[in-house]
Amino acid sequence: MDRPGRSGSQFHPPDSRHILAPQPLAKGVPGCGYPWQWSICRWLEGSPATASRVPDLGQFAADLADFLAALYQIDPSGGPVGGQHSCFRGGSLAVWDTQARDAIAALDGEIDTDRASEVWEAGLSATWQGPPVWVHGDVSPANLLVDHGRLSAVIDFGCSAVGDPACDTVIAWTFLSGESRRIFLTRLPVDKATWARGRGWALWKALIVLVRALKDDPDEVTETRRVLEEVLTEHEDAA
Repeated sequence: MDRPGRSGSQFHPPDSRHILAPQPLAKGVPGCGYPWQWSICRWLEGSPATASRVPDLGQFAADLADFLAALYQIDPSGGPVGGQHSCFRGGSLAVWDTQARDAIAALDGEIDTDRASEVWEAGLSATWQGPPVWVHGDVSPANLLVDHGRLSAVIDFGCSAVGDPACDTVIAWTFLSGESRRIFLTRLPVDKATWARGRGWALWKALIVLVRALKDDPDEVTETRRVLEEVLTEHEDAA
């Protein structure tokens, strides 16, 4: 039940600016016809990140990278491993192998399937060797609050898990670009293999969204094609 506006625990990036995370007040279990677990968190001021609300995308990228770096330093002992609750974010990219390959085949004639397959294979082969860390699991503009043009809060930890942080890099291709992406990639303390898996996560999501959007959502098609091209091009540049 997270939504914009919950005050909570604080994190201190290098510039001493506070970035907040939701502070839980209560949690509940399914009941009275409601089938899911639920929580109540304190309100946080801010609005979901959009291009128009972020005048300095490079600063935004740096703040976000610093937040994630701090998250990855928290002791992961006892945390839930990436699984069904997180759509396997934090887990192995290979879980989505069949779905990704089926989507690539379905998009033959719509996208460059050879390039897409190359990115997917690169992500699968870049095996994760690092220690498990806490991952947010859904680092998207809707879950990043902006106040006075700066990242002020990170919300919706419902997909959080302990495992591989590659899933948290997807925003590099969905929201960031150019210099802001370079800042994010160089500031976040993960290796090249993690970025390769991150491109795999971004590719998988874009593929399945595009298959669906081609039926009746031209605006979604345009945006998803843009993300796909960002992923494919950045893979080639990184090779």
